[in-house]
Amino acid sequence: MGREHWKKIWVGSAGNMVEWFDWFVYATFAVYFADAFFPKGNETANLMNTMGIFAVGFFMRPVGGWLLGRIGDRKGRKAALTLTVTLMSASAILIAIAPTYAVAGYGGVAVLLVARLLQGLSVGGEYAASATYLTEASDPKKRGFASSFQYVSMTAGQLLGLGLQIVMQRNLSDAALHSWGWRVPFIVGALGAAVVFYLRRSMLETEVYEDSGAAHDADRGTLKALWAHKREALLVMALTMGGTVAYYTYTTYLTKFLSKSAGMDKSTASLVSFCALFVFMCIQPLAGALSDRIGRRPLLITFAVGSAFLTVPIMTMLKHAGTFWPAFGLALLALVVVTGYTSINACVKAELFPTGIRALGVALPYAIANALFGGTAEYVALWFKQAGIESGFYWYVAGCAAVSLVVYLSMRETRDIDLNRIKVEPRRTQPEPVPSN
Repeated sequence: MGREHWKKIWVGSAGNMVEWFDWFVYATFAVYFADAFFPKGNETANLMNTMGIFAVGFFMRPVGGWLLGRIGDRKGRKAALTLTVTLMSASAILIAIAPTYAVAGYGGVAVLLVARLLQGLSVGGEYAASATYLTEASDPKKRGFASSFQYVSMTAGQLLGLGLQIVMQRNLSDAALHSWGWRVPFIVGALGAAVVFYLRRSMLETEVYEDSGAAHDADRGTLKALWAHKREALLVMALTMGGTVAYYTYTTYLTKFLSKSAGMDKSTASLVSFCALFVFMCIQPLAGALSDRIGRRPLLITFAVGSAFLTVPIMTMLKHAGTFWPAFGLALLALVVVTGYTSINACVKAELFPTGIRALGVALPYAIANALFGGTAEYVALWFKQAGIESGFYWYVAGCAAVSLVVYLSMRETRDIDLNRIKVEPRRTQPEPVPSN
């Protein structure tokens, strides 16, 4: 790829990294601030309440997907990407200054809820805007490789959050982390978002969008145009289901699972997640490049088969791993399997839609599927744990992958699709009646 392609990928990825840093630090630091916003009592119940607010953010994502997807199709990818990072910066500031239960009662919960709603709105548009931008900005023969940087940047954001957590765990007391330390990552996130806002203001629009004439289409970015591609929209939801549940299980939930269920101390659990995610991040471009050679479907099918059959034994062994190396090996194995989905799902979804509806076509159905399955994954896991049947969650994850497998087996290959030649299906019209004599 040329220098111009790399510049677009860098700017799109840097913003995505900050967005997901802000999104994930809520989950990774929840163990420290869960008790700050609720009355003292059952630790697991308070964590469930905090993660319930985390899930609420996901239910705002369809709204963000619709609003920012519409802006991305009507005003351009650059406009949508600039707006998403502005919203994320505002939400990070709100969480950083949110008053605790001891200071404002449930007023702090209200601030936390508003911040998570803003984050949901932002991330609901960020995923599709960055997926569309990275796919359109790349060499047509290297779309899988280029779009894999979406999960490279997402994972880099999470690694920064985990890395910051590990440093703080080793340099601050547990009491300090629970008292004020948990606010630090949100301050860092707000500052990072401000830098990315500056970068995105000078970013270049994609040639695919500029050359397509989509900006002059009256129906661009509308639900009416999306309805013409309802089959593709349903396909996005179905192929997302298994991938998003598995991804959130082995990323945001993994640290809590290792500390709460496997009995590891928090610092060791964080280190396992950090190391496994670092390797996971590094192999994304390799898998993306592989899909450019053999196609997208083989990787998706490999993920679904592996997740359906390996989730239960991996999670069972993780619960009894005990020390760093066994836990690291199992977590890495799970993430290698998930790579079949994460490395290419952005370009697969973008390749299904024409330019004038691509951002909204990716954003809205993906956000709905994420709200239903990804956003609730941790809450479902904690519900099973609270009910005393934690292994039921392992089967739930495997079942979601099995459903997506059916979709992967029946979908068409998208690797060689020309993004500028995907057309909106014309609406069928009734034949004019023949006048009677």
